[in-house]
Amino acid sequence: MLIGEVARRSGVSARMLRHYDSLGLARPTGRTDAGYREYSSEDIRRIFHIESLRSLGLSLSEVRRALDDPGFKPSDLVDDLVRQTRERIASETELLTRLRRIGAAEPAAWEDVLQIVALLHALESKSAGKRQRAALSSVPVPVEALVEAALSETDPNVAGALRWALAQSGEDGLALLAEGLGSPVAQVRKRAVQSIAEISTGEATALLRDVLASPDLVVRRCAALALGTRGVADAVPTLIDMIVEETNDVDAADALSALASDPALEDRIATGLVDRLARGTLDSPARRRLAQALADIPGTTASDALADLSRDDDRAVALTATYILKLRNAR
Repeated sequence: MLIGEVARRSGVSARMLRHYDSLGLARPTGRTDAGYREYSSEDIRRIFHIESLRSLGLSLSEVRRALDDPGFKPSDLVDDLVRQTRERIASETELLTRLRRIGAAEPAAWEDVLQIVALLHALESKSAGKRQRAALSSVPVPVEALVEAALSETDPNVAGALRWALAQSGEDGLALLAEGLGSPVAQVRKRAVQSIAEISTGEATALLRDVLASPDLVVRRCAALALGTRGVADAVPTLIDMIVEETNDVDAADALSALASDPALEDRIATGLVDRLARGTLDSPARRRLAQALADIPGTTASDALADLSRDDDRAVALTATYILKLRNAR
């Protein structure tokens, strides 16, 4: 079969067939009566083998080795191709993500594009200072990039700057932060709820309410502290638990005090504290912390509970309650 017919039937251009011939990769081995070189069935089979291997991403030198080296191990080459393909996909995915983020920022000019690219590079810098400056930049950083950085940041100062930047963007990053709440990595879940807590919108508050049902204790407590300052009564049980367990107990007591500024909630909070005190399983320090939390809860329910505690069998608890009562009466 002559080169033109081979090209027509195989789909390989005559130019490429001549290139294979010049490289000695696939040469026509026959001759016609007129002296023209002719491809045999075996030659054509080799051409199809070459094209098959090229479709896997092999270079022509790798194809030659695969076809001509009797000691060649296909598994080694396939493993290498898998590695190269993964690296290429990762690189292309990174590029696609960067382009999408630049596009989301809607740059008006190439100068805007260059500024955004510089900020994205800065967010990925090994320097905490550069990452922090990027977060605080006057040039808006794409929200998706901010969320990704906030969920992975380990430096507390940079993390604070990133949360601030996210709060300035309003609710734009909430959907991505909500995905972070479902991460299998505990630290990512914690960073996600901390970032949501900085966003003072109704949607953020609703999301924090949902977090109160999370099995992750750290995430649940962080949400409760934020909700307490927003006047959400659903946070009360978790805040009381935090006082009992001496986990951010001062902050939890402050949050309960803020909630109790609403007259409709003061009895509910006082009753919750009293109910926990009534359980006989608490140790003395826990009962003393609960008594201290009652100090900033207005109303007769809290006062009556403190009066009862002033006669408590535990001297430390009784003295704490007595002192608090004196302060309340002096007001």
